[in-house]
Amino acid sequence: MIRILCSLLAAIVLGAAAPALAAPVDGGHARVELIAERTSVLPGETIQAALEMDLDPDWHVYWRNAGDAGLPPKLVHRDTSNIPAGAIGDFIWPIPQLLPVVDGEIMDYGYSDQVILPFSLMIPAAASGTIRLDVVADYLICQDICVPEYADVSLVLDVGEAIPDPAHGTMIADWIARAPTIFAGEARLDTSATPWKLSLRGAPGLTRDAALRFFPFAHEISHPAGQPASFGADGATLTLTPASPAAPDGPLGGVLVVEQPDGTRTGYELSAEQGTVFDNTAGLAAIRSGTSGAGGNTTGLLTLAFFAFIGGLVLNLMPCVLPVLSIKAMGMVSAAASGHAKELRSHGLWYTGGVLVSFAALAAVIIAIRAATGTATLGFQLQNAPTVAILALIMFVTGLWLMGLFELGSSIQNTGSNLASRNGAAGAFFTGILAAVVGAPCVGPFLGVALGAVMTQPAPAVFVVFLAMGFGLALPFLLLSFVPGLQRLLPKPGKWMETLKQFFAFPMFLTAAWLLSVLGALAGHGAVAWTVAGATGIAFAIWLARKRGTPARVAAMLVLVAAFAGPALRAAVPGGTEGTPTAYAAKYETEAWSPERVAELTAEGRPVFVDFTATWCATCQLNKLSTLKTAAVQEAFADANVAFLVADFTRKDPVIAAELKLRERAGVPMYLWYPAGATEPDILPEILSKDLVIGLLDAS
Repeated sequence: MIRILCSLLAAIVLGAAAPALAAPVDGGHARVELIAERTSVLPGETIQAALEMDLDPDWHVYWRNAGDAGLPPKLVHRDTSNIPAGAIGDFIWPIPQLLPVVDGEIMDYGYSDQVILPFSLMIPAAASGTIRLDVVADYLICQDICVPEYADVSLVLDVGEAIPDPAHGTMIADWIARAPTIFAGEARLDTSATPWKLSLRGAPGLTRDAALRFFPFAHEISHPAGQPASFGADGATLTLTPASPAAPDGPLGGVLVVEQPDGTRTGYELSAEQGTVFDNTAGLAAIRSGTSGAGGNTTGLLTLAFFAFIGGLVLNLMPCVLPVLSIKAMGMVSAAASGHAKELRSHGLWYTGGVLVSFAALAAVIIAIRAATGTATLGFQLQNAPTVAILALIMFVTGLWLMGLFELGSSIQNTGSNLASRNGAAGAFFTGILAAVVGAPCVGPFLGVALGAVMTQPAPAVFVVFLAMGFGLALPFLLLSFVPGLQRLLPKPGKWMETLKQFFAFPMFLTAAWLLSVLGALAGHGAVAWTVAGATGIAFAIWLARKRGTPARVAAMLVLVAAFAGPALRAAVPGGTEGTPTAYAAKYETEAWSPERVAELTAEGRPVFVDFTATWCATCQLNKLSTLKTAAVQEAFADANVAFLVADFTRKDPVIAAELKLRERAGVPMYLWYPAGATEPDILPEILSKDLVIGLLDAS
């Protein structure tokens, strides 16, 4: 009998406590419950309660901004409550997850498995006995289909003294900790160009090894689009694709989620005012060189200038520059053969002056273009069809001169007059200019990262680095001019000099042919035909100039002007193209690159290889022949279902320029590798090999 009475008493006690410990309500695809950090509360205090949702596998509910589709959960107050509706605070939203619905087209934001949505609950000051909160949890839950569900849930609390619920209190505190904190740094949104730039600085965690994602509170941006990030010493910049051309009326609000390599996720709530992008690259060179603290930026710039100097030295061996340097080599041999050390030094100084003036002018143009457009890249001179046409004709004329079909002036060894000295100086200076103009686009394999960093630095830093590179290019000939021991290494004069001079004409003709292929990609076959006609006109002008009499010479000058002006004017007219050497074998099934296409393919889980290339980029063409067009690489890519995208930068393209700037590269080549499932790429070296590329597939 006593045992029965004890059982009844226990049942009564547990029954009285049951509302506070109510079992979850099954809404269909989620178990829903109201929980609180207290089992007993004080009148007038504010506590933390929460909506707990345990979801079926592969089902999800939504964040405060559902993304492209969906509705967030909400609580609907019921009249049976003796806690008023105004006592219920807003949900404290934990940082969301990405929920791809249709790859590349529909992206939602929300939660899977389990979510706890805390909210504040103010206890009425007059409360006594027990209080009850009755609400309807109204939510949309989705898998392949979406189902609206409702769950009637209640929370009953004793009123008297504050008694914590350790289990539920810990759960609620854990989920409050998953909510974003206020962004402690500065945020700015640049909408002056598409895509937009969300620039961030002054907050912890914005490091290069972190993955960043911005979740907007509204729908100003395209939710499915990727958000490539660039990092600097002071912060990071995200690229955002706008949902419409119109800029937002006010600040852009949302949550920045920073995920570290170990999977730790931190959220920051921010409001980005519209303005220009922060210069987050300040001090980047110092970080890369391992320096910090006072004077670190200066040390980093000196390190960058040193590597630019080394790159200039190596530039002497590049196929872009060798044909031009052959002219200079002939001048040095001739000057050494004359035995006049003063003339030899003059050659070296004027050549160095031509190189340095050209690189300084290149830096000035890059700074001006950057100020006008926000981006600048090396090789821009070879994206201008009239410039390419004139360069091709200059190479052709130089080849004719080397062949001996005409003379620019008396050679150094035959004269000692001032006039000959001026002719020699002018020739050396011109050779320096030509070497810099043709050679600048070839520095990518050695200085891609360094120049990418300096492109956003203040103007003085850009000048320092470019002048260091120019000095590296000029140094070998400068040393030959001033160091007697090196001069003695030059060969003795003889008939071989004329033969060698004529031999050097053929690399010049090949360079002209290469420039014609670039011109065809830029302005079509019509511009190429006009340039060939211009070359014929130059040959005709040389023939006329050999005739005696003033009329013949005047006619020769007019023909020469027309021979240069005609192709340049025709090249300035847009024309159809006949295809470019950026094409690949058919089995590659290449397609044009775009950020949107990358986002679509990575969302499908496919590995993606992106080739940023140009017809005028000699290194790009070398990598194609040695690696990318080989059967071994083609077969490996086909077997792994690699998507091969080509970003052709032969012509100016602001989207490609923006991507190069984003990846901190000064120009092409650039190769991006997205392993299967990755949304951010690995940036590959500028010089490729078959083992390196095929090894990417083995490692993924």
